[in-house]
Amino acid sequence: MNKSLLVGAVLGAVGVTAGGAVATYNLVKSGPEYAQVLAVEPVKTQIKTPREVCKDVTVTRQAPVKDQHQIAGTVVGALAGGLLGNQIGGGTGKKIATVAGAVGGGYAGNKVQEGMQERDTYTTTQTRCNTVNDISDKVVGYDVRYSLDGKEGKVRMDRDPGNQIPVDKEGKLILGQNEPAQQ
Repeated sequence: MNKSLLVGAVLGAVGVTAGGAVATYNLVKSGPEYAQVLAVEPVKTQIKTPREVCKDVTVTRQAPVKDQHQIAGTVVGALAGGLLGNQIGGGTGKKIATVAGAVGGGYAGNKVQEGMQERDTYTTTQTRCNTVNDISDKVVGYDVRYSLDGKEGKVRMDRDPGNQIPVDKEGKLILGQNEPAQQ
């Protein structure tokens, strides 16, 4: 075989291969593969979580009244007042003093028993509960400012992208699983 023919064939093959590689590289490498991240701002929302808070409190209550009309106090007071009134004077005055003493003693006995019943209390412990809301912040996304081909843009993402955002062959951001961004 002719030496120049062989050299020509090899040089032709090298030229075709190099040309094909350069053309393929230009097709594949037609734009930037990543957008440069300029700033990332977390987007937060407040979450209210209700919870029940209970505490024991001391409560003072009035004891149940056994003699609602204070009859015992009235009777005892009337007897005591009548006996005292009977010690005063003589004749008709003694009768008037006895009746007056019974009436006054009955009234006083009634009021004494009433006061004793009002002060007759007992103490108990009672659990009281109410609902309070705990407030916390939750990150729901990230507002990302980026630069692509000398132009700035903004997009909301569900994660922090780091320093770069991948770009597809059409020059659109790849935000997640096969989700190109609208620019």
